[in-house]
Amino acid sequence: MIRTYWRSLLCLGWLFAAVPALGATCADLGLVAIDSVSISVTEQHEAGFLSQNRGADLSLPAHCRVVEVLSPSDVSHIEMELWLPDNWNGKFLALGNGGWAGSISFSAMALGLQSGYAVASNDTGHIGGSAAFAVGHPEKVFDFAWRAMHEMAVHSKTLIESYYERPPGLSYYQGCSTGGRQGMMSALRFPEDFDAIIAGAPVYNQLALNAVQFHNMKTLIENRSLALSEEKVQLLHEAVLASCEANDGVADGFLNNPLSCAFEPQSLRCDGAQSSSCLTEAELTAVDSVFNGTYTSNGELLYPGHAKGFELGWCIPAANSVPSALQTEATQYVGYEDPDWDWREFELERDLALVRSKAGFIEALDTDLSEFKARGGKILFYHGWNDPGPSPINTINYYNQVLATVDGEHKDWLRLFMMPGMGHCRGGVGPDQANFLGALEAWVENGTTPERITASRIREGRVDMTRPLCAYPEVANWDGKGDTNDAASYSCQVQ
Repeated sequence: MIRTYWRSLLCLGWLFAAVPALGATCADLGLVAIDSVSISVTEQHEAGFLSQNRGADLSLPAHCRVVEVLSPSDVSHIEMELWLPDNWNGKFLALGNGGWAGSISFSAMALGLQSGYAVASNDTGHIGGSAAFAVGHPEKVFDFAWRAMHEMAVHSKTLIESYYERPPGLSYYQGCSTGGRQGMMSALRFPEDFDAIIAGAPVYNQLALNAVQFHNMKTLIENRSLALSEEKVQLLHEAVLASCEANDGVADGFLNNPLSCAFEPQSLRCDGAQSSSCLTEAELTAVDSVFNGTYTSNGELLYPGHAKGFELGWCIPAANSVPSALQTEATQYVGYEDPDWDWREFELERDLALVRSKAGFIEALDTDLSEFKARGGKILFYHGWNDPGPSPINTINYYNQVLATVDGEHKDWLRLFMMPGMGHCRGGVGPDQANFLGALEAWVENGTTPERITASRIREGRVDMTRPLCAYPEVANWDGKGDTNDAASYSCQVQ
C-alpha cells in the first residue's frame, strides 16, 4: 500500500521536489532503537567540506551524518554511514565496494549527496582490503557476500522514514566490480531492497575469476617461456589494432566492437629465428589462453578470455615475482583458512572446488531474475571492453543467459552497455565518464528506456572526446563525415 501511494505521487510529479527535513532532528536519530544496530554518531553538517583520511576533502551540501554499526550475527561488525541531505530529492541511493571491500565509499557518497539523495555505504564487515577476516569467521564471509548490503538497505530506509516522516519514494543501487556483484546479489536475494540497480564490470563469479587469475599468473611465473616481454605485448597490441581498427572506420587507438575482430595471433608466429618482431610457440600458447579463456580438464569453461584490444592491460609478471593478494586470498583465507599457506601449492580445479564448497554463496551465478523483474525492477549493466580484470565477455555471457532464463520482453527492465577503450570501471584510452545514474532515473521515473548514453573522455581537464554507448548488441557507427570525437556523429546499429 505504501509503495502504491508513493508511486501515485511520482505520477503527479510531487515526489522529487527538494524538501527540508520535517520529522526528527539529526540528534533524535541517535535515539531510534533498531535491533542489531548501534548508532554512534548523529551530527548536523552545514554545507562545506568533510575531511577524510582516505583521500581528498569532499564538498558536501548541508546534511545529517549518521554513523552506525550493524551486528546481524554475534561476530558481525559492519560499519556504515548514512547521509541525509537537508534538501532531499525523496530518494535513497546505496553504494557498493571494490575488491574485498573493507572501507566506506565516501567519494561516491559525496556525489550522491550533491544530487539530493539520502546515501549510504558500508565496509561489508571488516576493515582493510584483505580477505584475512574470513579465517575462523564464516559469519563475516556471509556479511561480505550479501548480508551487509541488505542490512544497510533495510536499516537506512527505517532511519530515512524517521527523519523525513516518509519512506524513500525510490531506492537505487550503484556499484562497480565487487559493487557490481553486490547489486546482482541484491536483485537475486532481496528483490524488494532496490527499485533499480547499476552493476558495472560485475565480478559475479568472483571465486572463479580469482582462481583463474591466480592460475594464469602462477603459470607465467613458473614457465618463463610463456611470458611475453613488454615489447612483445606492444607488438601484439599494434597487430590487433592494425588488423581490426579499420572495422570502426575511425583511427582512435581502440576497438569499437572487439567481437567483430577476426585477428589471428598465429600471424605473428616466428618462422625462423626468434626476434622481438614475432612470437614463439610458447608465447602464442599464452596469447591463445588469454583470448580464449581457461577450461577444466574436462573441457568446461571456467572463465572466458579477454576481448581483443585489451593487450596493454595484460599483467605479465616479472621473474621471481608472486601473484597478487587479490588473486591468492580467496584460496589462502577462505579456502584453506591458513595465513601461512604457500601459493606454490595451488591447483586450479581442486582449490576452486574447495573455496566454492566453503563460500560458494559469494557468487551471484543464478540468472533467474524473474522476481526482480516482476516487481518492476530495472538493471543497467556496463563494462569496459579493455578491462584487464573481469572479462567483459563474462558480463555479456551472463546477460545472454538472463535473456534465455527470464520469460517475456527484456527491453523494459534490462540493459547492457559496453564501453570501448575503457579499463576496469574507469580509465583507459576510451571515454570512461558516463551518467548512468541519470539514465537510470529517466528510465524509472519517466519511462525513457536508455538506448544510448553519451560517454566522455577527459584529458588535461577538458573533454576531448564523446561517444555514444549503445544498448547491447548495438554498437556506435560513425556517419563517415562528422567529427569523430563527437557523439553526434554516430548512430547505434547492430553489426
